[in-house]
Amino acid sequence: MKKLIAAIALLAAAPAWAEDKMTVLLDWFVNPDHGPIIVAQENGYFADEGLEVEIVPPADPSAPPRLVAAGQADLAVSYQPQLHLQIHEGLPLKRVGTLVATPLNCLLVLEDGPIKSLADLRGKKIGFSVAGVEEAILTTLLSQHDIGLDEIELINVNFSLSPSLMTNQVDAVIGAFRNFELNQMDIEGVAGRCFYIEEEGIPSYDELIYVANPDTLDADMIARFLAATEKATQYIVNNPEKSWEIFAATSPELQDELNARAWVDTLPRFALRPAGFDAGRYARFEQFLKDSGMIDSLNPVSDIAIDVTAQ
Repeated sequence: MKKLIAAIALLAAAPAWAEDKMTVLLDWFVNPDHGPIIVAQENGYFADEGLEVEIVPPADPSAPPRLVAAGQADLAVSYQPQLHLQIHEGLPLKRVGTLVATPLNCLLVLEDGPIKSLADLRGKKIGFSVAGVEEAILTTLLSQHDIGLDEIELINVNFSLSPSLMTNQVDAVIGAFRNFELNQMDIEGVAGRCFYIEEEGIPSYDELIYVANPDTLDADMIARFLAATEKATQYIVNNPEKSWEIFAATSPELQDELNARAWVDTLPRFALRPAGFDAGRYARFEQFLKDSGMIDSLNPVSDIAIDVTAQ
């Protein structure tokens, strides 16, 4: 009996198992797009999976994938279209999970402006923030109306997408997120209208994904991370108002009308199965980029995305 008591006392005094630490780099400052990550943290779902997760907003939005490729973080939130190009550039990256499973990008115009259809873009000014994939998207949108890129004026408006449209500096902008810019304009009293690119000939894709370095990733740890965010997504879907309160309580900067509206509009777009993926979706977008002249060859899906739960 004494031995049993001593053994129990020894177990009670033993330190708890340390949680696995992982660093996740966001694509931008915390916003409703990151809802499942923040709710998983606040509700203790990461801790339930034995994880201690450090969530880091980037100083430079273009840096996270490159930092992960360099082994300076475990995961980065990034974008499927950019991932295809980054892999062709030689970066060691793969998609290991999905955060937002539908396109958010749209071509945004003024509701009462001169652009009633894409055919009206000939001779007009289109604002953009980042060159690259946006040009391939525009080429496809315009070509359906026999308009070439040389028949429009592309203007780099940096990150002032909706402001440049509202002040008539441009006639349309590409790269606007439908869950944010539309709400931002409406709050400012200026009605906008989106042309949804997946309805205009662009293959559908995962807007926000998790990327990791395939040479150094810990598949088990990432699978546990995705299990926690899946649980958080289920909680958000089942408790939209309560989950918003939990999310917004993490920062005063989130407690405004724009973020509240964006939360509602983003909720149905979260990936219900973050670890699962549609291989055909990645193959089709790779082919789209090649057809658009953005890449010279095709990578197999196995070079672009993996299912960490099957590793």
